[in-house]
Amino acid sequence: MKFGTFQYPMPANEPVLNYGPGSAEKKRLKEVLAELKSQQADVPMYIGGKEVRTNKKVAMHPPHETKHVLGHFHAGEEKHVHQAIEAALTAKESWAAMSWENRANIFLKAADLIATKYRPYMNGTTMLGQSKNAFQAEIDSACEIVDFLRFNVHFLSEIYKQQPISSPGMHNRMEYRPLEGFVLAVTPFNFTAIGGNLPTSAAMCGNVVVWKCANTQVYSAQMFMRILKEAGLPDGVINLVYVSGPVVGKACFNHRDFAGVHFTGSTGVFNNMWETIGKNMAMYRSYPRIVGETGGKDFVLAHKTADPDVVATALLRGAFEYQGQKCSAASRAYIPSNIAEEVKKKLVAGVKSLKMGSPDDFTNFINAVIDEKSYNSIRKYIDDAKKDSKAEIWVGGKCDSRQGWFIQPTVIQAKDPKYVTMCEEIFGPVLTIYVYPANNFEKALQLVDSTSPYALTGAVIACDREAIELATNKLRNAAGNFYINDKPTGAVVGQQPFGGARGSGTNDKAGSILNLYRWLSARTIKETFNSPVDHRYPFMQEE
Repeated sequence: MKFGTFQYPMPANEPVLNYGPGSAEKKRLKEVLAELKSQQADVPMYIGGKEVRTNKKVAMHPPHETKHVLGHFHAGEEKHVHQAIEAALTAKESWAAMSWENRANIFLKAADLIATKYRPYMNGTTMLGQSKNAFQAEIDSACEIVDFLRFNVHFLSEIYKQQPISSPGMHNRMEYRPLEGFVLAVTPFNFTAIGGNLPTSAAMCGNVVVWKCANTQVYSAQMFMRILKEAGLPDGVINLVYVSGPVVGKACFNHRDFAGVHFTGSTGVFNNMWETIGKNMAMYRSYPRIVGETGGKDFVLAHKTADPDVVATALLRGAFEYQGQKCSAASRAYIPSNIAEEVKKKLVAGVKSLKMGSPDDFTNFINAVIDEKSYNSIRKYIDDAKKDSKAEIWVGGKCDSRQGWFIQPTVIQAKDPKYVTMCEEIFGPVLTIYVYPANNFEKALQLVDSTSPYALTGAVIACDREAIELATNKLRNAAGNFYINDKPTGAVVGQQPFGGARGSGTNDKAGSILNLYRWLSARTIKETFNSPVDHRYPFMQEE
């Protein structure tokens, strides 16, 4: 029985610890890194609350230290996806019936566990499994996931409070039901926070979830799953499986109770999902919700009045933090001719100052790319540019796979604004620059808007306010997250809701109230207190 209306006020963003010299957090994180490396984890799938192990064990290696074994995870097959679906549907009725405050407090407890007891473990598994330095791990696997959990509780409580008006003699109300069926969450390697948010945002709304994470993110995903269980998440609400994309798609997209997919990954995969779901529409109980954040070819456009120091810093950070493996990473830049040489000088010096190596060494800014497949793909772009007369390597270009998948940050100048590395998503530490005539800003705006099929993030850097306004208007549809005088990365939950349109996804804005609406199905209820007893209306009466 409910005895009150319970409030979840807007939270503050989780403070970012700085891991400075002599700090307690730095000491503790180093201890946990040593602890994690001293043992080999045996990582099961989690289906219906049970730890599921198979005979197919897959080794987990740090991308920066490929000879080291962090442990093994138990890979599944199609039958495990079906088991996960059944476990989810079994848990559905009791989970949907649980009071909001008890559902909410599970996720708030998980947030507190991550912010305190498990902070170094979330960061440590991310650093080792996904090759992130301490700061990049902190803002992702500690702060952002904590923010997702806390802010989503607040946002959902605000949705529940939104009610229709009632005329005299009646009462109207709106209830926000979970979707009818199960939700599939498919998460990428690059952000532990995305891995946590995609299944929990749907589950928080009363849905049950099958969660398929990237194999290269299993090490941190299983840590998050263990925290959810400790926080009191009931068995079967979220089921974590380690299977291939086609296998999970075959089982889920051909199930009558498939109710939606929450996806972050490549545009091609998302397009195939959409096509498959469309072809299968006749079999579903309802129209599935399709929510996806996909590719990007994110830009920085500098105006002739831009400060070269601001431009260089935005590019160094925006393009090369986490080795350019952020969905939002600066990948193409348009620099006016009047400041191009100065920006080039600063970029070259900046790249040469970036130390590269293992995240265990906290002095390293650059770590390894995620795996061999990514390494080979990125290296091919660089090697091709070295041989192409349409391109010039300003700095970088060295690749070394002897100990890990290391690629030096690389800056390419494209002589052609439609050169391949200006157009195609590379997802690595490669920045391509096109130098345009300083007085041709409007033409540069047209190039930015027309070069890429994506529209995720972008930035304009200028001191001229008219130029900023012009860019903001002309590039309205070129980026879902648009930055002025800053790098195009680093969206914060509650501050910059994240998502793009065009080929970059459905723009349902993770980290905002908009995303949660997608996992709810509203029901309007009208109750009449003074019910009519005569079908006739007054207009039918004649004097």
